[in-house]
Amino acid sequence: MSARFKLAVSYAGFLVVASALLLAVVWVFLLRYVPEQVNTPGGFVPGRRDLVRAFAPKAALVLLAVLVFGLVGGWFLAGRMLSPLRRIGAAARLAADGSLSHRIRLPGRRDEFRDLADVFDAMLAQLEAHTAEQRRFAANASHELRTPLAISRTLLDVASHDPDPDMDALVTRLRQVNTRAVELTEALLLLARADRGSFSSEPVDLSLLVDEAVETSLPLAERRGVELDAGGDAAWASGSAALLLPMVTNLVQNAIVHNLPGGGAVRVRTEARPDVAVLLVENTGAVLPPEVVGTLTEPFQRGAERVRDDEHAGVGLGLAIVRSVVRAHDGILDVAPRPGGGLRITAELPAARPS
Repeated sequence: MSARFKLAVSYAGFLVVASALLLAVVWVFLLRYVPEQVNTPGGFVPGRRDLVRAFAPKAALVLLAVLVFGLVGGWFLAGRMLSPLRRIGAAARLAADGSLSHRIRLPGRRDEFRDLADVFDAMLAQLEAHTAEQRRFAANASHELRTPLAISRTLLDVASHDPDPDMDALVTRLRQVNTRAVELTEALLLLARADRGSFSSEPVDLSLLVDEAVETSLPLAERRGVELDAGGDAAWASGSAALLLPMVTNLVQNAIVHNLPGGGAVRVRTEARPDVAVLLVENTGAVLPPEVVGTLTEPFQRGAERVRDDEHAGVGLGLAIVRSVVRAHDGILDVAPRPGGGLRITAELPAARPS
């Protein structure tokens, strides 16, 4: 039986029971006080038996009419009440068939059905955005992985047709292309691992990770003439050091690479708050509009005005990895442009007791 039929039968049954109770009240409080027979010299006066004999058929007809009225009215009311569910079900079937652009947009006053429809619309919007992001990611990853392979094949084809190839230069160039392909593959694997959230949490001091990342990135900063300033308090976060260290390293190296051509600066700070451990990384650089800053955490997105060269071109996954790692740790990532140019990136992670 459908839900509409069950509701209609329930409405009708409730009306019949209510009517039967009303008749029982009439019997208890009225008819039982009438004598069985009334003998008066003035003529015929109906007794209890006469009243019951006259009242019972009419009461049965009333109950039957109430039953029919309850079924018809219940069927109509149930249809009106369940119509939002039919719209939600139709939208769910369209979503199951792959159409995520459909929205319910249920009209009327806010009630339980309206709340359910709004939540379903929000879920469809998130699914549509996530699916579109995954498609862009797959297309960009395929393109980025195909590029070094195409370069390698071109180098080998040119060398095979060259009667006197420079093998040292060929090997050097192939090594550079292979290194870039390996870096891209490792970045994709790290991004996938962070998105899955498959790691065990332990207390991690962000200040120690900053020291390690700064030590690793110091030669790069010296080559680019960027002043690297790191400091702060011990900030214990709950998470995976294997994921948090690449996150911090990516932030520091991105701040160094995407900086002023000369005389730039990078500032890294850690801070312990009551409930969160905070990592702050800010750098100098070109002035970035807010609409560009909002896209920097998407995979393979690079700011058009950000300075970079072939020495450390990157693969466009640095901030995407940072965002995925922070999200996997139930943290908050804020990327904002600095008034004088550059970026100010703040990562807040759940605090942990010091190990």
